[in-house]
Amino acid sequence: MQGRNARAAPSNSSEIEHVLLAPGAKCGDTSAMLKIDLTGRRALVAGVADDGGFGFAIAKALAEAGAKVCVGTWPPALGIFQTLLRRGKLDASRKLADGTLLDFEKIYALDAAFDTFDLVPEDVRENKRYRELGDFSIAGLAAQLTNDFGAQPLDIVVHSLANGPEVKKSLLETSRRGYLDAIGVSAYSMVSMVQRFAPLMKRAGAFVSLSYLASQRVMPGYGGGMSAAKAALESDTRVLAFEAGRKYGVRVNTISAGPWASRAASSIGIDIDAMVDYASSNAPLTDPMTADEVGNAAAFLVSPLASGITGTTLYVDKGYHAMGKAVDPRHTPDGDPGRGDAKTS
Repeated sequence: MQGRNARAAPSNSSEIEHVLLAPGAKCGDTSAMLKIDLTGRRALVAGVADDGGFGFAIAKALAEAGAKVCVGTWPPALGIFQTLLRRGKLDASRKLADGTLLDFEKIYALDAAFDTFDLVPEDVRENKRYRELGDFSIAGLAAQLTNDFGAQPLDIVVHSLANGPEVKKSLLETSRRGYLDAIGVSAYSMVSMVQRFAPLMKRAGAFVSLSYLASQRVMPGYGGGMSAAKAALESDTRVLAFEAGRKYGVRVNTISAGPWASRAASSIGIDIDAMVDYASSNAPLTDPMTADEVGNAAAFLVSPLASGITGTTLYVDKGYHAMGKAVDPRHTPDGDPGRGDAKTS
Protein backbone atom coordinates (compact mmCIF):
# COMPACT_ATOMS: atom_id res chain seq x y z
CA MET A 1 0.00 0.00 0.00
CA GLN A 2 2.32 2.67 -1.26
CA GLY A 3 2.22 6.11 -2.85
CA ARG A 4 1.75 9.70 -1.92
CA ASN A 5 0.40 10.25 1.59
CA ALA A 6 -3.19 11.35 1.28
CA ARG A 7 -3.47 12.73 4.76
CA ALA A 8 -1.19 14.54 7.17
CA ALA A 9 1.02 12.39 9.36
CA PRO A 10 3.73 13.44 11.78
CA SER A 11 7.21 13.31 10.30
CA ASN A 12 9.85 12.18 12.73
CA SER A 13 12.76 11.06 10.55
CA SER A 14 14.50 14.39 11.00
CA GLU A 15 14.19 14.01 14.75
CA ILE A 16 15.48 10.45 15.03
CA GLU A 17 19.22 9.91 15.15
CA HIS A 18 20.00 6.47 13.76
CA VAL A 19 21.67 5.08 16.88
CA LEU A 20 21.13 2.33 19.39
CA LEU A 21 22.62 2.11 22.88
CA ALA A 22 25.19 -0.62 23.34
CA PRO A 23 24.47 -3.19 26.08
CA GLY A 24 25.18 -1.71 29.51
CA ALA A 25 25.50 1.84 28.19
CA LYS A 26 23.77 4.73 29.89
CA CYS A 27 21.57 7.24 28.15
CA GLY A 28 23.68 10.21 27.13
CA ASP A 29 26.85 8.18 26.72
CA THR A 30 27.32 8.82 23.00
CA SER A 31 30.64 6.98 22.91
CA ALA A 32 28.80 3.71 23.58
CA MET A 33 26.20 4.07 20.85
CA LEU A 34 25.78 1.58 18.03
CA LYS A 35 25.26 3.74 14.97
CA ILE A 36 23.40 2.89 11.81
CA ASP A 37 26.23 4.14 9.66
CA LEU A 38 25.87 3.73 5.90
CA THR A 39 28.61 6.20 5.02
CA GLY A 40 30.36 5.24 1.80
CA ARG A 41 27.53 2.97 0.66
CA ARG A 42 25.35 3.46 -2.39
CA ALA A 43 21.68 2.53 -2.43
CA LEU A 44 19.24 2.08 -5.28
CA VAL A 45 15.59 2.60 -4.30
CA ALA A 46 13.31 1.34 -7.06
CA GLY A 47 9.83 2.82 -6.97
CA VAL A 48 10.09 6.48 -5.95
CA ALA A 49 7.89 8.99 -7.77
CA ASP A 50 6.80 11.42 -5.04
CA ASP A 51 7.50 12.31 -1.42
CA GLY A 52 4.67 10.46 0.27
CA GLY A 53 5.29 6.75 -0.19
CA PHE A 54 7.37 4.22 1.65
CA GLY A 55 10.06 4.34 -1.04
CA PHE A 56 10.74 8.02 -0.41
CA ALA A 57 10.75 7.48 3.37
CA ILE A 58 13.29 4.68 2.97
CA ALA A 59 15.45 6.79 0.65
CA LYS A 60 15.43 9.59 3.21
CA ALA A 61 16.31 7.28 6.09
CA LEU A 62 19.22 5.82 4.11
CA ALA A 63 20.47 9.33 3.37
CA GLU A 64 20.15 10.27 7.05
CA ALA A 65 22.41 7.31 7.80
CA GLY A 66 25.02 8.54 5.31
CA ALA A 67 24.27 6.56 2.15
CA LYS A 68 24.33 7.93 -1.38
CA VAL A 69 20.91 7.29 -2.90
CA CYS A 70 19.87 6.64 -6.49
CA VAL A 71 16.24 6.04 -7.40
CA GLY A 72 14.36 4.28 -10.16
CA THR A 73 11.11 5.92 -11.26
CA TRP A 74 8.29 4.58 -13.42
CA PRO A 75 8.54 6.39 -16.79
CA PRO A 76 4.98 7.83 -16.83
CA ALA A 77 5.71 9.50 -13.47
CA LEU A 78 9.30 10.50 -14.16
CA GLY A 79 8.69 13.89 -15.77
CA ILE A 80 6.32 15.06 -13.02
CA PHE A 81 8.70 13.86 -10.31
CA GLN A 82 11.66 15.69 -11.83
CA THR A 83 9.57 18.84 -12.25
CA LEU A 84 8.49 18.77 -8.61
CA LEU A 85 12.12 18.40 -7.53
CA ARG A 86 13.35 21.14 -9.86
CA ARG A 87 10.70 23.63 -8.68
CA GLY A 88 11.39 22.93 -5.01
CA LYS A 89 7.93 21.54 -4.34
CA LEU A 90 9.39 18.63 -2.36
CA ASP A 91 11.99 20.62 -0.42
CA ALA A 92 10.13 20.46 2.88
CA SER A 93 9.97 16.67 2.66
CA ARG A 94 13.61 16.45 1.55
CA LYS A 95 14.96 18.30 4.58
CA LEU A 96 17.39 16.16 6.59
CA ALA A 97 18.30 16.41 10.26
CA ASP A 98 21.38 18.51 9.53
CA GLY A 99 19.34 21.04 7.55
CA THR A 100 20.53 19.93 4.12
CA LEU A 101 18.21 18.50 1.48
CA LEU A 102 18.02 14.88 0.38
CA ASP A 103 19.84 14.86 -2.94
CA PHE A 104 19.43 11.92 -5.28
CA GLU A 105 22.73 10.94 -6.82
CA LYS A 106 20.93 9.73 -9.95
CA ILE A 107 17.32 9.38 -11.04
CA TYR A 108 16.81 6.56 -13.53
CA ALA A 109 13.80 5.58 -15.61
CA LEU A 110 12.68 2.07 -14.62
CA ASP A 111 9.73 -0.02 -15.73
CA ALA A 112 10.10 -3.23 -13.76
CA ALA A 113 7.56 -5.02 -15.97
CA PHE A 114 10.43 -5.57 -18.40
CA ASP A 115 13.56 -7.59 -17.64
CA THR A 116 15.27 -6.60 -20.89
CA PHE A 117 14.59 -3.98 -23.53
CA ASP A 118 13.84 -6.52 -26.26
CA LEU A 119 10.76 -7.58 -24.28
CA VAL A 120 9.23 -4.09 -24.48
CA PRO A 121 6.33 -3.95 -26.97
CA GLU A 122 6.66 -1.48 -29.82
CA ASP A 123 3.68 0.59 -28.68
CA VAL A 124 5.34 1.12 -25.29
CA ARG A 125 8.72 2.01 -26.85
CA GLU A 126 7.03 4.63 -29.01
CA ASN A 127 4.87 6.08 -26.26
CA LYS A 128 5.76 9.73 -25.69
CA ARG A 129 6.58 9.08 -22.04
CA TYR A 130 9.03 6.30 -22.94
CA ARG A 131 10.63 6.91 -26.31
CA GLU A 132 13.34 9.37 -25.19
CA LEU A 133 14.41 7.39 -22.12
CA GLY A 134 16.68 4.76 -23.60
CA ASP A 135 16.75 1.32 -21.97
CA PHE A 136 14.39 1.55 -19.00
CA SER A 137 14.31 -2.21 -18.33
CA ILE A 138 15.82 -3.83 -15.24
CA ALA A 139 18.82 -5.03 -17.27
CA GLY A 140 19.13 -1.58 -18.78
CA LEU A 141 19.30 -0.01 -15.34
CA ALA A 142 21.99 -2.50 -14.32
CA ALA A 143 24.04 -1.48 -17.35
CA GLN A 144 23.57 2.24 -16.61
CA LEU A 145 24.72 1.77 -13.02
CA THR A 146 27.94 0.08 -14.07
CA ASN A 147 28.52 2.74 -16.73
CA ASP A 148 28.03 5.51 -14.19
CA PHE A 149 29.80 4.05 -11.15
CA GLY A 150 31.96 1.08 -12.15
CA ALA A 151 31.91 -2.69 -11.79
CA GLN A 152 30.37 -3.07 -8.32
CA PRO A 153 28.41 0.14 -7.76
CA LEU A 154 25.80 -1.01 -5.24
CA ASP A 155 25.62 -1.91 -1.56
CA ILE A 156 21.85 -1.66 -1.03
CA VAL A 157 18.82 -2.32 -3.24
CA VAL A 158 15.27 -1.45 -2.18
CA HIS A 159 12.29 -2.89 -4.07
CA SER A 160 9.35 -0.54 -3.50
CA LEU A 161 7.29 -1.68 -6.48
CA ALA A 162 3.74 -2.99 -6.76
CA ASN A 163 1.09 -2.85 -9.44
CA GLY A 164 -1.98 -4.90 -10.29
CA PRO A 165 -3.98 -3.71 -13.30
CA GLU A 166 -7.11 -5.48 -12.01
CA VAL A 167 -6.63 -4.71 -8.31
CA LYS A 168 -10.17 -3.29 -8.09
CA LYS A 169 -11.62 -6.66 -9.11
CA SER A 170 -12.31 -9.50 -6.74
CA LEU A 171 -10.23 -12.63 -7.24
CA LEU A 172 -13.29 -14.36 -8.70
CA GLU A 173 -13.42 -11.68 -11.41
CA THR A 174 -9.68 -11.47 -12.10
CA SER A 175 -8.46 -12.57 -15.53
CA ARG A 176 -5.42 -14.76 -16.06
CA ARG A 177 -3.61 -11.82 -17.68
CA GLY A 178 -4.42 -9.47 -14.80
CA TYR A 179 -3.32 -12.05 -12.23
CA LEU A 180 -0.03 -12.76 -13.97
CA ASP A 181 0.66 -9.05 -14.49
CA ALA A 182 0.24 -8.46 -10.75
CA ILE A 183 2.66 -11.30 -9.96
CA GLY A 184 5.11 -10.13 -12.60
CA VAL A 185 5.45 -6.50 -11.55
CA SER A 186 4.92 -6.92 -7.81
CA ALA A 187 6.86 -10.13 -7.14
CA TYR A 188 8.87 -11.45 -10.08
CA SER A 189 10.49 -8.04 -10.53
CA MET A 190 12.24 -8.66 -7.20
CA VAL A 191 13.62 -11.96 -8.54
CA SER A 192 14.78 -10.18 -11.68
CA MET A 193 16.43 -7.41 -9.68
CA VAL A 194 18.33 -9.89 -7.50
CA GLN A 195 19.42 -11.77 -10.63
CA ARG A 196 20.81 -8.62 -12.23
CA PHE A 197 21.88 -6.46 -9.27
CA ALA A 198 23.40 -9.03 -6.90
CA PRO A 199 26.45 -9.45 -9.20
CA LEU A 200 26.88 -5.66 -9.05
CA MET A 201 26.91 -5.56 -5.25
CA LYS A 202 29.81 -5.64 -2.88
CA ARG A 203 29.86 -8.62 -0.54
CA ALA A 204 27.62 -8.13 2.50
CA GLY A 205 25.20 -6.09 0.39
CA ALA A 206 21.50 -6.11 1.24
CA PHE A 207 18.16 -6.21 -0.53
CA VAL A 208 14.86 -5.23 1.07
CA SER A 209 11.35 -5.18 -0.39
CA LEU A 210 7.90 -4.12 0.79
CA SER A 211 5.07 -6.54 1.44
CA TYR A 212 1.64 -6.34 3.05
CA LEU A 213 -0.45 -8.47 5.40
CA ALA A 214 -2.73 -9.49 2.51
CA SER A 215 -0.08 -12.13 1.82
CA GLN A 216 -1.32 -13.97 4.92
CA ARG A 217 -4.82 -12.65 5.63
CA VAL A 218 -7.93 -11.87 3.60
CA MET A 219 -8.13 -8.16 2.80
CA PRO A 220 -11.42 -7.52 0.98
CA GLY A 221 -10.94 -5.05 -1.85
CA TYR A 222 -7.26 -5.85 -2.35
CA GLY A 223 -7.87 -7.93 -5.43
CA GLY A 224 -6.59 -8.67 -8.88
CA GLY A 225 -4.08 -11.22 -7.65
CA MET A 226 -2.23 -8.75 -5.44
CA SER A 227 -2.60 -10.91 -2.32
CA ALA A 228 -0.96 -13.78 -4.21
CA ALA A 229 1.76 -11.42 -5.42
CA LYS A 230 2.62 -10.41 -1.85
CA ALA A 231 2.60 -14.05 -0.76
CA ALA A 232 4.96 -14.87 -3.63
CA LEU A 233 7.20 -11.96 -2.69
CA GLU A 234 7.55 -13.24 0.88
CA SER A 235 8.17 -16.82 -0.25
CA ASP A 236 10.72 -15.66 -2.82
CA THR A 237 12.46 -13.61 -0.13
CA ARG A 238 13.30 -16.81 1.73
CA VAL A 239 14.49 -18.67 -1.36
CA LEU A 240 16.50 -15.70 -2.67
CA ALA A 241 18.07 -15.24 0.76
CA PHE A 242 19.47 -18.76 0.50
CA GLU A 243 20.47 -18.74 -3.15
CA ALA A 244 21.87 -15.21 -3.37
CA GLY A 245 23.42 -15.52 0.07
CA ARG A 246 25.40 -18.60 -0.95
CA LYS A 247 26.31 -17.27 -4.38
CA TYR A 248 26.94 -13.57 -3.71
CA GLY A 249 27.09 -13.15 0.07
CA VAL A 250 24.15 -10.73 0.12
CA ARG A 251 21.12 -10.61 2.40
CA VAL A 252 17.46 -10.49 1.31
CA ASN A 253 14.60 -9.39 3.58
CA THR A 254 11.14 -7.89 3.24
CA ILE A 255 9.09 -5.49 5.36
CA SER A 256 5.37 -6.09 5.79
CA ALA A 257 4.13 -2.57 6.42
CA GLY A 258 0.77 -1.64 7.88
CA PRO A 259 -1.92 0.12 5.82
CA TRP A 260 -0.93 3.63 4.80
CA ALA A 261 -3.16 6.42 3.52
CA SER A 262 -1.44 6.96 0.20
CA ARG A 263 -2.50 8.15 -3.23
CA ALA A 264 -1.85 4.70 -4.68
CA ALA A 265 -3.93 3.00 -2.01
CA SER A 266 -6.79 5.44 -2.47
CA SER A 267 -6.75 5.01 -6.25
CA ILE A 268 -7.63 1.31 -6.11
CA GLY A 269 -11.02 1.96 -4.60
CA ILE A 270 -10.34 0.80 -1.04
CA ASP A 271 -11.53 3.00 1.81
CA ILE A 272 -7.94 3.33 2.98
CA ASP A 273 -8.75 5.73 5.80
CA ALA A 274 -11.14 3.15 7.25
CA MET A 275 -8.43 0.47 6.94
CA VAL A 276 -5.89 2.69 8.69
CA ASP A 277 -8.37 3.46 11.47
CA TYR A 278 -9.31 -0.21 11.84
CA ALA A 279 -5.68 -1.30 12.10
CA SER A 280 -4.91 1.43 14.59
CA SER A 281 -7.95 0.57 16.71
CA ASN A 282 -7.08 -3.12 16.83
CA ALA A 283 -3.28 -3.09 17.00
CA PRO A 284 -1.36 -3.49 20.27
CA LEU A 285 0.07 -0.01 19.70
CA THR A 286 -2.71 2.36 18.73
CA ASP A 287 -0.76 5.45 17.68
CA PRO A 288 -0.83 5.89 13.88
CA MET A 289 1.95 4.25 11.91
CA THR A 290 4.16 6.61 9.92
CA ALA A 291 6.15 6.09 6.74
CA ASP A 292 9.24 7.16 8.67
CA GLU A 293 8.92 4.08 10.87
CA VAL A 294 9.09 1.90 7.77
CA GLY A 295 12.07 3.93 6.52
CA ASN A 296 13.94 3.54 9.79
CA ALA A 297 13.26 -0.21 9.88
CA ALA A 298 14.64 -0.52 6.35
CA ALA A 299 17.75 1.47 7.28
CA PHE A 300 18.37 -0.99 10.11
CA LEU A 301 17.78 -4.07 7.92
CA VAL A 302 20.31 -3.00 5.29
CA SER A 303 22.90 -1.88 7.86
CA PRO A 304 25.75 -3.89 9.39
CA LEU A 305 23.72 -4.04 12.62
CA ALA A 306 21.42 -6.54 10.85
CA SER A 307 24.26 -8.63 9.39
CA GLY A 308 22.77 -11.82 10.87
CA ILE A 309 19.26 -11.23 9.52
CA THR A 310 18.20 -12.61 6.13
CA GLY A 311 15.19 -14.40 4.67
CA THR A 312 12.93 -12.56 7.11
CA THR A 313 9.57 -10.81 6.86
CA LEU A 314 9.71 -7.94 9.35
CA TYR A 315 6.33 -6.56 10.37
CA VAL A 316 6.17 -2.79 10.83
CA ASP A 317 2.51 -2.37 11.64
CA LYS A 318 2.28 -1.59 15.37
CA GLY A 319 1.73 -5.31 16.00
CA TYR A 320 -1.52 -5.50 14.01
CA HIS A 321 -0.40 -8.75 12.33
CA ALA A 322 -0.34 -10.51 15.72
CA MET A 323 -4.04 -9.99 16.44
CA GLY A 324 -6.58 -12.77 15.98
CA LYS A 325 -9.67 -10.95 17.24
CA ALA A 326 -10.97 -7.44 16.82
CA VAL A 327 -10.88 -5.33 19.95
CA ASP A 328 -14.23 -4.27 21.34
CA PRO A 329 -14.51 -0.49 20.79
CA ARG A 330 -15.59 -0.07 24.41
CA HIS A 331 -12.25 -1.43 25.59
CA THR A 332 -9.97 0.99 27.43
CA PRO A 333 -6.35 0.52 28.50
CA ASP A 334 -7.62 -0.36 31.99
CA GLY A 335 -10.35 -2.65 30.75
CA ASP A 336 -10.59 -6.37 30.11
CA PRO A 337 -9.29 -7.12 26.57
CA GLY A 338 -11.46 -10.20 26.37
CA ARG A 339 -14.74 -8.57 27.36
CA GLY A 340 -14.26 -4.95 26.43
CA ASP A 341 -15.77 -3.59 29.61
CA ALA A 342 -13.78 -1.35 31.94
CA LYS A 343 -12.81 -2.71 35.33
CA THR A 344 -13.91 -0.86 38.42
CA SER A 345 -12.25 -0.90 41.79
